[in-house]
Formats: sequence, structure tokens, C-alpha cells
Amino acid sequence: MSLLRVCSLAKRLSRRILFEKCAVRVSFADLCQGCSTLTNGAVRRTSGAHLHLPTRNVSSAIPKSEDAKKRVLEQSQLLDVLEARIQQLQSDGVLDVQHANVQLVKNPSYGRGALSGREKTDIPKSGQTVAKGGSKSQPSRWMEKLTQEKKNKLKKQKHLQQNIQKSVKDNGPQKSFLPTGTTHKTLSTATKKSRGALKLSEEIHAAVSSAAPAAAVTTGKAAVTAGKAAAPHKSSKQKGKKSKKKESGEEVKKQDGTDGLGREEELAEVEELEKEHQVSHWTSSGPPECLQEGSKGSGSADIQLSIRSYLEACVFAGETERAHRFLLSQHRVMSRRKVLNTEVYNIIMRVLAKKGTLNQIGRIFILLEEAGLKPNLGSYSAAVESMGRNPNCSPKVVSRCLNQMEQDGLSVDNLFSECVFRQDERDMVLKAIRAVKPDYQPSLDLHTSPCLSPLVQDFYKQRELHTYPKLDFTQEELQECFKRQLSVEQACTVTIDSVEGAKPITENMAKMREMLAEHRAQWQKILLQALRESKMILANTNTKDYKLNLYPYLCLLEDREYVDIMMQSVNNLPPTGESLKTLASDLGNRVYTKYSVQQKQQNQMVEKLRNIYNAYTELLAKDTKMCNVLPREQWRNLEMEQSSGPTLQGGETSWPYIVSLELGTYLVDMMVKNLKINSDILNPAYNRKLIPILYHMYTFRSTRQIGFIKPHPILTQMQQEAMETTLIFDSYVMPMLCPPVPWTSVKFGAYVLTPAKLMRTVDGATQHERLLEKCQNLHAVFDSLNQLGNCAWRINKPLLDIIISIFNDRGSEKLDIPPPMSEAPKIQHFSPHDPTYTASEKAHMKRQVIDAKKKCSEMHSLRMDALYKLSIANHMRDEIFWFPHNMDFRGRTYPCPPYFNHLGSDVTRAMLVFAEGKPLGPKGLDWLKIHLVNLTGLKKRSSLQGRLEYANTIMQDILDSADNPLNGKKWWMEADEPWQALACCMEIAKAVRSPDPTRFISRFPIHQDGSCNGLQHYAALGRDVIGATSVNLMPCDVPQDVYSGVAQQVEELRARDAQNGMKIAQVLEGFISRKVVKQTVMTVVYGVTRYGGRLQIEKRLKEIDEFPKEHIWDASHYLVRLVFSGLKEMFTGTREIQDWLTESARLISKSGHTVEWVTPLGLPVIQPYHRTRNQVLKSSMQHINLQISHDTAERPDIVKQKNAFPPNFIHSLDSTHMMLTSLHCYSAGLTFVSVHDCFWTHALTVDTMNKICREQFVALHSQPILQELSDFLLKKYCTTMSAEPKSKRYQQYRRLLLLLSQVPQRGDFDLQRVKESTYFFS
Repeated sequence: MSLLRVCSLAKRLSRRILFEKCAVRVSFADLCQGCSTLTNGAVRRTSGAHLHLPTRNVSSAIPKSEDAKKRVLEQSQLLDVLEARIQQLQSDGVLDVQHANVQLVKNPSYGRGALSGREKTDIPKSGQTVAKGGSKSQPSRWMEKLTQEKKNKLKKQKHLQQNIQKSVKDNGPQKSFLPTGTTHKTLSTATKKSRGALKLSEEIHAAVSSAAPAAAVTTGKAAVTAGKAAAPHKSSKQKGKKSKKKESGEEVKKQDGTDGLGREEELAEVEELEKEHQVSHWTSSGPPECLQEGSKGSGSADIQLSIRSYLEACVFAGETERAHRFLLSQHRVMSRRKVLNTEVYNIIMRVLAKKGTLNQIGRIFILLEEAGLKPNLGSYSAAVESMGRNPNCSPKVVSRCLNQMEQDGLSVDNLFSECVFRQDERDMVLKAIRAVKPDYQPSLDLHTSPCLSPLVQDFYKQRELHTYPKLDFTQEELQECFKRQLSVEQACTVTIDSVEGAKPITENMAKMREMLAEHRAQWQKILLQALRESKMILANTNTKDYKLNLYPYLCLLEDREYVDIMMQSVNNLPPTGESLKTLASDLGNRVYTKYSVQQKQQNQMVEKLRNIYNAYTELLAKDTKMCNVLPREQWRNLEMEQSSGPTLQGGETSWPYIVSLELGTYLVDMMVKNLKINSDILNPAYNRKLIPILYHMYTFRSTRQIGFIKPHPILTQMQQEAMETTLIFDSYVMPMLCPPVPWTSVKFGAYVLTPAKLMRTVDGATQHERLLEKCQNLHAVFDSLNQLGNCAWRINKPLLDIIISIFNDRGSEKLDIPPPMSEAPKIQHFSPHDPTYTASEKAHMKRQVIDAKKKCSEMHSLRMDALYKLSIANHMRDEIFWFPHNMDFRGRTYPCPPYFNHLGSDVTRAMLVFAEGKPLGPKGLDWLKIHLVNLTGLKKRSSLQGRLEYANTIMQDILDSADNPLNGKKWWMEADEPWQALACCMEIAKAVRSPDPTRFISRFPIHQDGSCNGLQHYAALGRDVIGATSVNLMPCDVPQDVYSGVAQQVEELRARDAQNGMKIAQVLEGFISRKVVKQTVMTVVYGVTRYGGRLQIEKRLKEIDEFPKEHIWDASHYLVRLVFSGLKEMFTGTREIQDWLTESARLISKSGHTVEWVTPLGLPVIQPYHRTRNQVLKSSMQHINLQISHDTAERPDIVKQKNAFPPNFIHSLDSTHMMLTSLHCYSAGLTFVSVHDCFWTHALTVDTMNKICREQFVALHSQPILQELSDFLLKKYCTTMSAEPKSKRYQQYRRLLLLLSQVPQRGDFDLQRVKESTYFFS
């Protein structure tokens, strides 16, 4: 029976039979326009919301006749069938129906409602037959099926109730027995929460009724009553996939082969450990809390994020009706309702609050209750805001709403401290509250005392001696800097001059530029028209309300802005093309960035941001008083003082990666289909026809076929010959023109308007952000990032001019300046069908073509990278600028601008100097000279005094390099870091020629580099004396070079093998050097495998021209084995710790968890390595296959988890050391920046920085780091096990418990000796 027939019969039956208690929560009109109402107004439709059936009592005189009884019985039976059919439809997910008890009322047998003779068919009641005319009719198969379904449902409901009662007995009384998305409300059994929220919706309806007719009051109350009287839904079952786990079958055995006795002792040890570690708050019946949330399904979180971003896009674009319909369509179907959360409903409530429509908000509250969700602060904020906007709202309603909020455990102060307000929302909420509390003032106590790490307690609590540095700017200058940065970010793009533009303009260049300008203007018009047409088609497409549509995302910006974004992508497309996924992602991200900036402008944040920043500059400016407040604290104080208006922090909903990709793919498709050019534009001999300027093609990356967008050679030729003078960049790739906004929370900091992430993650990964939002003690991390970002920079202009001159000439591979494309190898074209060539010749030529194309592609990439860096540097040559910082998931810090920063190559670093200058002082010139020798790489085994003496002996070469860098002896070109060496030569020359070198103002940064920093942390963790000595933790007269030590050990082993007649050992004689083994030794500590180490050594051997190429494979295999053996002997403690970390991660991930830990500064770290799943994005161009390896719903990738844990843990320690050093340098008034384990400061303050660096390393490793890690992992992963002792799961649990409890033993190294070590960092 179709749904239409069900509705039709129900309509006819309703003329005879009245429902005493019912609440049908489905809009029949959405499915059948002719069946949207029942007679007597039993069902009414409310603004597209779910329908409510108020109770209505009707009585009539009913003649007592046999025919009437028979008809009533038949109608009763038919009603039972309809009831069963409606239940069936509901369980299929088509309808969401709630029904109450049906009571038959006697009706007259005459009138319009009487059934005709044809309709008097015998309809059996469930499970029985009805006699008619003395004959028996057998029940139909369909009837039997309904009967059986009803029985099955009753059994399932009974079973569910038993489980609920059992869980109540086990776990105590619960607030709600039903899963999210079900409704179980009756007048007698409604929970306290349900009653409270329904009271609130009653009050909201009452508020409306105070100004409305009495009829509206009755209707509103009836709707609420119907909601209360609703009977329970049948919750839909979800079939979970059971993944079959392959158990390795490994058993824990003693290495000496002992049997039962050893096992008994081991079990006893486990029992003791369980008694020791199972503290009450550790005990849990399931996985750790954060893992449960993550495993709840990242899919659910992604869907929620998609829905939120879609609704907010609709609201921003003015499509509020579309947003409302979409929410109702999601709510209407149980399977889709389950993924909704309160925040989704709040988006619509926020829109309704702006209109002051209190009754509509009341309906959303009822929907929340139906979904089994609890209103949160955002929900109450919208309700109270609406009351503030409604002049007819009674203070009693506000008071009752606030009382209800208090009953839900939410205070009024929470509204102002935790809610995100836009525009005048805060003022409206405050207005409503003051209607009942005239003297109320929000309490915004932001100075909550977090649980600080012991490492930084003194830093925050003892500030008497702190002297925070000021910037060399007046307050007025900083405010002007902010104004300029604000205008740049509002524009979202920056147009700068290319350094190639200095070349003289030829006739052909001018012609090509003119042609490109004409065609671009034409392409813009074509794209504009195509975009408008596609939007009209999308807007009018009759898609179902519940389906996400790209239309709102195409309405966020002006049409011309989308066109500009597309044209920017065309202009930046490399000749070799770009993968569709990358290009589409970039396009989507550009749209999101522009939308985010405009959203902040619409929310009236810009003016408030300007006021707070102008006041904030008082802390940084040199013409204001000193104060011992950190930038983060100052900003928070100012936010409290200027609390009215919109909230600056939070409120942004980032787009899921899939949304950005889909939007970008749509725009790419539009470009490919519409952008065309005449084929004869460069060669009139060709036939004229319109051809696309972009081609969609396929290519292979490794073994995977991927979509590729490639420009037509005609477009590439025109762009290359035009050699255009300008480049367009997104504003966020440029350095900032003012000090960055300080990080004050996980979602606020860095740029003024442009969104920035505190933690860099893989596209789509959200587990890191969820962890950070739960963390309450990130102040030290924020303050360290703010300190790094507040360092001001300027360009070393003399050096920049030299680099540009070489770049515009022919480049220099020796000096790392890429040559122009005119120097690229010519690609020979040949026909594979040419009979003049043999098969081997064709194969050789094909190989040459492939190599030439690869070389051209590499040269273009390097050339464009250098062009971008040099052009940005040239654009900033007269500016002072800043690099905002963020971090990766391990805590390692990075500048946000990607192209030009101090983490770059030798060329980029050489162009940067501090904006603030400081006198050299008594030892500054010596440090400059030592730094120069360090850059040459010539005296690594010499003492500092030896390096200084060497620098004095080559002063003539230093001065010659400074005076004649390109025409003199060119000594600087032989250095390991030639451009930084040249810059240092110039600084030394200026200093020695000044009247008093001690007073010479130097801006040059001096570097102090850790000596194999990863091994330093391992040696300190294990207190390994031999290892500590090898990496300069122990004071020595000359630096210990671990790389040379390993090379020497490898050479001894090689010599022994050569004596024994091993051929490859004999071939390697004379070729084993520090350089050959350095990279492998450095990266072993960071988890490099033997395979990776072999590739590194192979690369080094290939660089040696004299080494026989036919032996490279065997030699690299042989050497990597010797290097690993040598390291194992030299660093026994290191290897033990590394093995302990690796095995711990293996067992943790094998048990189904990802490895997680917390750094000593309180930063939570989680490894995002999961089994890869494929997700297909279907578009009109192609299906894009996304390989997602960060989905928390997938099981962990055991290999990646175990291999990555040791290096990631060490990286988290070196980042902690750097952050501690940066904080204490800031409190001492130093300028400090870092490149991971390389610390920079002025020559004057090198000694002070070195002292702080060593003190903080000792302080860090004086903490029981491994013991705290063991405790954390035990608490997180070794909770009570309910499995049988003989099960494999219990065996794994026992092994993990034993392993984590056995922290590696420490050696005898005295950590305090690090403070005396000259070469720890040098």
C-alpha cells in the first residue's frame, strides 16, 4: 500500500473516528499535498515545522444497530492496518510518526462518512478473521506479515527495556534511557530535564501570547501538550561493521625458555602492578574518554561540520529560508537527525533571534527535545536575545528562562564568558537580563589559574626581575603599521613587482603583454557570465531539501571576486600543470579565506579589533612605560575592558576539506569548459578555431592515476615571452606589517583578519583541535609563539641586490641561484614510428626526452620558488615586518608565511637581519668572527679560541669578500653556507672599520646550534655517560663531533673486514668520511630505518666523482649496517629508550588505540596515523579518490605508530626546550628566534642566551620525563580488563602493562655538568 493511499484512507476514516490522544510529528504535506490536514483542524502546519495534533473532545448521538456495530468494527480493523503500515513506513526511515492510544467512538451509520457497499470489504484485525455473511475469509499474506512484524517489534522493545533496566541497575539512574535522536515523553514518565526544557518552550510561547490573541495561546499550549503526550519512537538499529582482527598468536615467554614457574611469577607481578596502578579515577570499562569521542566516528563529526558550514553559508548569503528547510528536513528523518547536535539548531535560533520571533525559537526548542538534545548556552543566548529585541516581552518570561537555565547548571555569567556574540547580540542579551536584574554586571574573570607545569611556575609567579623587551617603534608608528596590515588583509591579495621586471622591454614582450591583457579581460567576462548562469541553474534545480548544495557557497562573495580567484589560479599555473586535487583545494581555500574575512566585517569585528590593537600597542612601544605583563595577558585584559559588541575569539566554522575540494572542482570545471583562445594567435599558418587554454588529462604518480589540469602550450609560451612585471599573492603568504595579534586561545591569534590555525594538521584531521580545546594550560605555549612572532625583521639590502643581479643574469647552481628556463635542456621531438631509428635508439631517445622534461620541470619549480622569495624580499626592502608563528602537532614552531622566512635556505636566511640593532659590546666582534668560521664548516673540531684565531688569520680574505664579492678572490663562495658567510663578512668589515667596534650597532643574528640535538635528549633521558660525552653534554676542551666519531668507528670496522678479504670493504678504502655518514647518524635518532639510511648513504656516494658507480649499491648496504652497529655500541642507553618507546607504541596501537602523550609544558600530542580509507568525491569532471589516513574511526596504522613514536617524542622534547628558552630570553629582554634546535640572537647577548639555554635543558631533564610518560600511558591505556586471563586480549594487556611499568634504567651522568659545557650549543 502506497503512502498516498494510506494518507487518503486516514483522511476518510477521520470523519468517523477521532483520536483521543495523538501527536503526529511528520508533515504529510511534504509528501502528499492533498493529505496535509485532518478534519476538524486536527493537524495544523506551522511554518514548515513538524505538525502537531492538539486534543479535541467530540461527542455525538449514536444509534444502536447491528449494521453500525459492524461498520465500526470494520473501521477499527482498517485503522489497525493503517497503524501497522504507518509503523512500517516509520521503521523504513520514510516517516517519523508518533502515535498514542486510539479510542473508538460510536458514529452514526448515515451521512457522508458511511462507507459504500463496495468498500465494505472484510478487513481482518491483526491476528484474527471477521465473519461476514456466515463465511470465513483467510488473512492475507500481507496481513500475516504485518502481524509478524508487530510481534517482532514487541519482542525487540521488551528486550531493549530489559537491557535498559539492567544498565540502570549496573550504572545507577540515568537521565535518559534512550539514545540520541529518540523521543520518549509521556506525562507520567518524562524526566526532569525534559520537563524543564518543555517548560521553557511553554514560556516562549507564553511570551508571544502576551501580545497575541487568545486563540494563539491555546494553539501554542496545545502544541506543547501534544509534544508531552507523544509516545516513544522505535529507534532504528545500526549495523556496525565487525572488522576481523588477525591475532599474531605471539605469547609472552621468558628469553631463557622457562615455562610454568616463570608464568606464575609474571602473573603475580601483573596482579601487583594492577593493585598499584588501578586508582579509582583510572578505572574505566572502556577506552579512554578522548578516544571514545574520536571513535564515535570522525564520520559523524565530519557530517556535523559539513551541516554547520552549509547552514552558516546559507545564513551569510541571505538564504535563511533554505537553511530553515534544510534543518527541518534533517530533523524529520531519524537516521539524519542522529548526526545533528545542539550547535546546528543554534544557527537557526540565532537567525530567528535577530527577528525577535520568540515563537519560532520556541519551536526550535521543541525540535531539540525531540532530537533528545539539551539546550546549551548558545540556545539560551538566542532565546534571551530574542526577548531583548521583543518590546512586548514580559520580564516574567525572561526571569523564568533564566531560572530554567540555572536549573540546567548554566549561570548568567557563563553567557557572557563563554558565548560567542556577533554584532549587537551581547547588548540585546544584556538588555533582556537587566529587565529583571537592573543592576546586573557581567563577571568576566579571565584570570583563572591554570595548572601550570613546574617548569614555568616561577616564570609566571616571580616577575620582579623580568624586563620584557620593547620594540623600536613609537605607539603612533605601531598604530599606523596596524592600519596598513588591516587594509592588506581586507583586500585578501597583494600585487607586487617581479624582480624579473627590471629587464629592458623588447617589442615582442610588449606585444605578448598586450595580447594577454586583452584575453584576460575577455576571459573574465566569459567566466562572469558562466558563473551567473550556473548559479541560476543551481538555484532552480529541484533538489531535495536534505541534500547539500553548492549554491550557498557560490553566493558568499561577489561574482567578480570568484572570477578574480579563478583568474589568479590560471596565471599561477605552472607549464607542467597541477593535479586537479591540489588546484581545486587551493581555489576552495581562497574562497574560504575571503569569506572568513568578510564574515568578520559583517559581524562588526573590525572596529573593535582596531580599538583593542591600538590600546595593545602601549605594551610594545618604546615611548610608553614599562610593565611586567605578557602580550597575551595584555590582550585579554583589553578584551575584558572593551567587552561590549561582538566577540573576537571563536565563532568561525572551518570548512571540511571535502567542501573546499568540491567547490574548487566546480570552479576548475567552469574554467576548463569556458576559457578558450584562437589556435592561430601565435602562428597565422594554423587553421583558426577556438581551443581550450586548460586541459583536463590523466597522468600517473607512482602507481596511481590522477587527474591533471595542464595549460595549453600557447598560453605557456605567451606567459613566458611576456615576462610580466607583477605577481599576485594571497595576503597571508606575505610577512606582516605590524606585530602579530597574540595567541590567546586555540582559535585566535596571528593575523588580523585572515584565519590561522594554531596547529598545522593534515587537511581534514580534527583530533588535534579537539584535544587542544579541552586543554586548559596552554599559556606557556601561547606565550612562546607570541615571543617568536614579536621579533621584528628587515632586509639586508646590499646582499639582496647582489643575489638579484645573479638571478637576472644566468643564475648559479654553485651558489644555489636557479638559472632561467632559457638554460633548460632542449626537448628533442621524434616520431616513434620513424623507420630510420632502431628499437634501441628509439628507447634511448625516449629516455632522453623523459629526462629532459623532468629537468625542465625541476628547473621551473626552483626558478619560480626563487622568483617568489626574491620578489617578496624586494617588495619588503624598505619595510620592517614580522612573521607570525604556529606549530605542528608535536609542538615544533614554524613561521606562517610559507615562501619567505628565516627557516628557508641559505639564500633566504642571508637576506634577513633583525630590525633592532644592538651594540656589539666587548665580545660581540669575536662572536661575529666565530659565527663566520662556523658557517664555513672548516673548523668543526677546533675550540672557540682556535676558530677565533683562524678568523683573525684570514681577515684579508674576509675584507676582500665584503668589498668585492663578485670580482675579488671570492673566498666566501667556498663556505658551506656561502650567502650567510658573505653577509657576515660585510658585517665584520663594517664593525672593524668603525671608530669603536664595541659601540658598533649590529643587527646581524648569531646562531648557536645544538650538537646532534636528538641524541642530546636521548643521552639526558638515559643519563648515559658515553653518549653524553659524544654529544657535548659533558664539558670538554674541544667539541666532540659524534659524526666524526661514528665515521672513525666505521672506518676501523671496514679496515678489519678488508684485511679479511671482503671485496666491498676494500673498494671503500679512502671514501669513508664524516659527510658520508652524517645524515644517517643525525636521522637515526629520528626513526630512520635501514632502508632510508641506505638511500642517504647512496646519495652521498654518488656525489663522490671518484667512487666506482657499479659498487654504490653494495657499498651503501654494507655501510648502513656498520653505521647502525656503531651507533648501538656508542649509545646503549639511547637504544634501550628507543626500543622501549617503539615497543610501547606497537602494543598500544595493536590494542586499537592511537599513541597520545603530553609534553612537559602541557601540550597534548596525538599521532594521526590510521589505516587508510578511500573516499570518492564525485564531480562532473572526474571522480577524485581521496586516501584518508587520519580518520579516527579507522584502526591505527601499527607500523607508522611504532616507527614514529620515538622521533615524535624527541621532537616534542626539543620543542619544549626551545619554548622554555624563548620565554626566559623574553623575560631577560633578549631578542630570540629559533630554527628548531638552532637559536638566534644578537652578538651582544649570545652569552646570556647560552646560559639560559643550558639552564632550561637541565631544568627540563630534571623532571622525571620517562616516569611521567609511563604513568600517563598506564593511566590512559591500562585500565581494568574484564577479559578472561587466557584470552589473547588479556595477554596483550598484560604485556603492555608490564612493559610500560618497566621504565628504562638511568645511568650515572650528572646533568648539572651541562651548564659548564661550552659546546652543548655552539
